[in-house]
Amino acid sequence: MGKQGIISLGEAFVDYISIDRTNNEYQQLLGGATVNVAVGSRRLGIPTYYLCKFGTDEISEFVENELRKDRIDTDFSIHSPKKKICGVYVHINENGERYFHSYSNPTPDEVLSADELTREVFEQAKIFYFGSGTLFLNKAKQTTEAAIKYAKESQNMIAFDANIRPKRWESEEHCRKTIAAFLKQADIVKLAEDELNFLTETDSLEEGIEKLSTYQIPFLFITMGRKGACAVINGNNIFVSAPTVNAIDTTGAGDAFMSALLYCFHEQGKPATQSQLTNYLQFSNHVGAAATTEIGSLSANFDLTVWKKQFLFKTR
Repeated sequence: MGKQGIISLGEAFVDYISIDRTNNEYQQLLGGATVNVAVGSRRLGIPTYYLCKFGTDEISEFVENELRKDRIDTDFSIHSPKKKICGVYVHINENGERYFHSYSNPTPDEVLSADELTREVFEQAKIFYFGSGTLFLNKAKQTTEAAIKYAKESQNMIAFDANIRPKRWESEEHCRKTIAAFLKQADIVKLAEDELNFLTETDSLEEGIEKLSTYQIPFLFITMGRKGACAVINGNNIFVSAPTVNAIDTTGAGDAFMSALLYCFHEQGKPATQSQLTNYLQFSNHVGAAATTEIGSLSANFDLTVWKKQFLFKTR
């Protein structure tokens, strides 16, 4: 049997989502982009490994129990009694829309270190995925660089979702410079449209894509919310519109899109034709849209059988 599975490296988060506009009471949910992608990939049927550092308190136990429910493999993660799980507070504004309010990280130095990585997991897996959620921390940055080295040596496909949260960085310039260095390392890159504009300091999709072309990213994907998504390959842009759904909460929609995209690459490999790439986009758009129909990034449940047959298998 060949290499199987997706590795997700990052930090587990707990999302504290306001239940009303007073922003005084919260619903506690498992979150964090790399967790969302790991869970999403596993729910699509792909073996998934999550690499991070856990604590030993009740919040860490909550996170691990939630991951176990979805059969995420955490055997290559590390435990430290000093570690406290990060928290993200999502508030509701006067229009009833949810927005990122604040980020809490009581133990910023307690992250997985490069010497705590295990080469074995990279030799088993097919895809290595990471985000920028901890790259502002030098220790986490070094760990990510070491993981990319292992991934390349093990011939993993490397996927990067910028998932930019400017409030976590010391400056916008530091954020841009750091992320730009990692864009050059990846085979698959996903950016939201506003992230593309932020990174390239442009005002339009076309201008941003043109400026990013110097990085020669093999497969670049730009998500545009309800408008759909765009794939850029060999200088060609492919646009696919999003399905219409009753969107309740957009938290984690981009992560669901990324999970579906990684599923496509894992199961069918790099798209050989424009038609196949279009199918990848259609499938990912549907999974991303479905994630908005419930509150929380991991709450939506849906039968993917029809979508898999409709969008993926017809190119075989």
